[in-house]
Amino acid sequence: MKRTILRITRAGLLLLLGGAAAFLAAGWLRTSVDSRTAPPRMVPEVSALAAVAAAIPREDLPSATAELESTITSLQKKLFDLDKQLVRRSPRGPYIVIDTAHNKLWLRQGEKTLREATCSTGSGKLLEDSAGGRSWVFSTPRGEFHVTNRLENPTWRKPDWAFIEDGEPVPTRTDAVERFEEGVLGAYAMAFGDGFLIHGTLYTRLLGRSVTHGCVRLGPVDLKGVYDQTKVRTPIYIF
Repeated sequence: MKRTILRITRAGLLLLLGGAAAFLAAGWLRTSVDSRTAPPRMVPEVSALAAVAAAIPREDLPSATAELESTITSLQKKLFDLDKQLVRRSPRGPYIVIDTAHNKLWLRQGEKTLREATCSTGSGKLLEDSAGGRSWVFSTPRGEFHVTNRLENPTWRKPDWAFIEDGEPVPTRTDAVERFEEGVLGAYAMAFGDGFLIHGTLYTRLLGRSVTHGCVRLGPVDLKGVYDQTKVRTPIYIF
């Protein structure tokens, strides 16, 4: 009777070992969480993988081990290179992170959180100008930005949509007096492009809700704290 030898390719071995690692990690997490209430249990998938591994002929193990060690060394080098790239790309000073789903803002430096604040971000609502055929979606942009300008006691220059939303006629001149409104943006503002600002609000009771026209609103204490610790070019990450 001929002996059947199980052949395993490099891709198959790596898939097997990668799957084993994933299942072992899952099993470790599962047993760690339950360790105080239940004894550790073997994950069924790991048992199945162990059975497959046991079927590999002994004469194939040295080459498979050497190949695995070479792969691990290569992956470690790639991980080291990625770590160096990440360090180079990391902000040197404070940076701002904004979570639009939960209306949270963090001012951070490295791994340290300097300030955590509740904010308000874009509502996502659609406004249409039936007369002019224009439309606006009031969403906070997501991505990587930076502070382009810093303002104290900013004046709001009302865009066309503000008049349309209020059912008022749009001034024909861009410098019309009706376009300028004092005191609605709080004591400070930080611009981050395309007319978007991090600024204060008269409606602090709405903080934590998605109610803005795309800007990010903060309460007065948090606004000053963030303003005082940032500058032009401070990175802003919005997701």
